[in-house]
Amino acid sequence: MTTSKPTVEISATEHRAIIAREARRVTSYDVAIVAGVSQSAVSRCFKPGASVSKATYARVMKAASLLDYIPNAAARSLITRRSNMVAVIITNQANLYYPELLAELSQQITARGKRVLLFTLARETDVDRVLTDVWQFQVDGVIAAARLSDEHIAEFERRHMPLVLFNRALRHRVVNTVTCDHLEAGRTLVSRLAAAGHRRFGIIAGTEDSSVANERRRGACERLAELGLPPPVVVPGQSDYRSGGAGLKAIIAQMGDVPDAIICGSDVMAIGCLDCARHELGIDVPGQLSVAGFDAVEPSNWLSYNLTTLRQPMPKMAASAADLLCAVIDGHEHGSDAQPQRRVFNAQFIEGATARLTPAPARAGTSGTGVRTPVAIM
Repeated sequence: MTTSKPTVEISATEHRAIIAREARRVTSYDVAIVAGVSQSAVSRCFKPGASVSKATYARVMKAASLLDYIPNAAARSLITRRSNMVAVIITNQANLYYPELLAELSQQITARGKRVLLFTLARETDVDRVLTDVWQFQVDGVIAAARLSDEHIAEFERRHMPLVLFNRALRHRVVNTVTCDHLEAGRTLVSRLAAAGHRRFGIIAGTEDSSVANERRRGACERLAELGLPPPVVVPGQSDYRSGGAGLKAIIAQMGDVPDAIICGSDVMAIGCLDCARHELGIDVPGQLSVAGFDAVEPSNWLSYNLTTLRQPMPKMAASAADLLCAVIDGHEHGSDAQPQRRVFNAQFIEGATARLTPAPARAGTSGTGVRTPVAIM
């Protein structure tokens, strides 16, 4: 006795033959015919959170499997008026210093039923070109880890495009923002180093167009002034390894001596400064010179560096940014415009081995009378 196949499977085989003869793609209408349900029921089965019975869902999923049906995201976006895509604008430097950021953002956004469309910038000033592309893709919202001007923000508002700034802040406009307190981070480094007896500071700054680097430098300078310590010698940097060594030499040349401490705008520059001090100039770190950075990138944890630095809580910040943007997108869809939020996180101080963090009566690299060992700059 021959056992017949289920009706839905026989119908699917016949329908697949029809689709093959017509040389076309499988549509939700085909799935509806095979499953014996309405086309709207098929749509609900593929819409997260939609109301559908277990029996209907099972019929639709079986028919879709037999027909090798894949929902058309572009067609669905025409119905829902959502692309379910979120643009992430990030600089190459941010991607270098926070390698986990992109993975965290992608994971958090995907968990909320959306996909990431990535736009990278060589420099933050390239944002105009990228925004032109962003508008063309008609994304649901944007997370921007790049500096935006007032004119850019005004264009977002004109287009009613949900926006969350990541690790960037605007002083004169209120915008949805998720950021680490970089001003306080700069103040924290100075406070810890000054409490350990450091008095003369040098700063190797980041790129001029980086608002993060500018905030860190400003916080450090403000705290030094509050403590009544001499203004630091500030030299420019490009946030790369070479800038660390070049910056160290420039600071020593301007001071005429080795400073007590150097604060670098990034860990990469701090590592360059550290290598130059130890291997090229023969400076004792941290006995004669303390070196500190920001970001806690992976090499900063290596045993040969063990850098004194500050770590940003990237997983928490990424989750907060994704949550805030999705809330803004949902609010726009339902005609509700909530007041912009500014969510601020604190950096974690990492007590590495490149800075003296407790006062010492006699510094290594000096004589008993406090005379410094001279350093020759080649």
